[in-house]
Amino acid sequence: MSATPLKIVGAPGSPYSRKLRAVLRYRRIDHLWIVRGSRDDHDIPSVPVSLIPVLVFPGEGGADDEAALDTTPLIRRLEDRYKERSVIPPDPAIALIDALIEDYADEWLTKAMFHYRWVYRADIDKAAQILPRWRMPDAPDEQIAPISKMIAERQIERLWVVGSNETTGPVIEDSYKRLLTLLDAHLSGNPYVMGRRPGSADFALLGQLTQLVLFDPTPAAVALELAPRIYAWCEVIEDLSGTDVDDSQWITRDTVPDTLRALLAEVGRVYAPFLLANAAALESGAESVETEIDGRPWVQKPFPYQGKCLAELRRAYGALADADRACVDGLLEGSGCEAMFGSGR
Repeated sequence: MSATPLKIVGAPGSPYSRKLRAVLRYRRIDHLWIVRGSRDDHDIPSVPVSLIPVLVFPGEGGADDEAALDTTPLIRRLEDRYKERSVIPPDPAIALIDALIEDYADEWLTKAMFHYRWVYRADIDKAAQILPRWRMPDAPDEQIAPISKMIAERQIERLWVVGSNETTGPVIEDSYKRLLTLLDAHLSGNPYVMGRRPGSADFALLGQLTQLVLFDPTPAAVALELAPRIYAWCEVIEDLSGTDVDDSQWITRDTVPDTLRALLAEVGRVYAPFLLANAAALESGAESVETEIDGRPWVQKPFPYQGKCLAELRRAYGALADADRACVDGLLEGSGCEAMFGSGR
């Protein structure tokens, strides 16, 4: 394997960039952090869509470098290339739970991140001022002003993508507040979601929370009021390169605490019904997802990628050995998440 470091092209305001960068730091994988749109963002192989982060793998044996997207499969690809300090639990049943929480963070918690940033005036103003300056810190104010305006207008217009609207906003905000309380309770007895060493779920939650808790003023104020522990946790977990771990530190199927079960119940309360309704809308060709979440109406456009997320979770569930699947069923019983896997049995 080449000793050339990987390159990660991302941005501080991108939760998925922060997620993947934290994984690389924790796993002690040599890498170069490049801010998208900065002077250093050049000679990067093209990718099919303009998204971040981009992870660039050096070519082997004279081959061209390869650029790839999508943090969840990228984390699994890194598992194949680098064996030390894995972020995937070795127990297949616990690994499925880890993947489920990772997916919830990536695809549901991001609704809160996008909602708070582009609905509230203080958050809009801060993001519009800071996001362009991350890639052009030395640009004059008169150059930044039109870019700030363009970013704010474009992102506000895209709130529909995550399903943020007047109907769904209260559901999103209540769910965020419950997550803070549940995660705070869990971390009071465990340094990480997956035990005494972090899993992919930890880094997915971190990615969204770097924005919600550390950057955007409205959700940050909520976090400081409800769960200041989460602020400290985010600051720590962003760089765990100096933390020693061993395989005995994972949560086991016999030691899953009630606080983790409570977190799974939140996933089942909000994310499971959304995924199922989204999948049904995609299958029927409906123009909107219309369902009830947490006792209130939820309406948004169908999202094909989240249909793929459900399919992948079901694939992983169906690939489990019978004993491992029975363990997962027991851990999810009564959480609401079991509805996602009815067709996987």
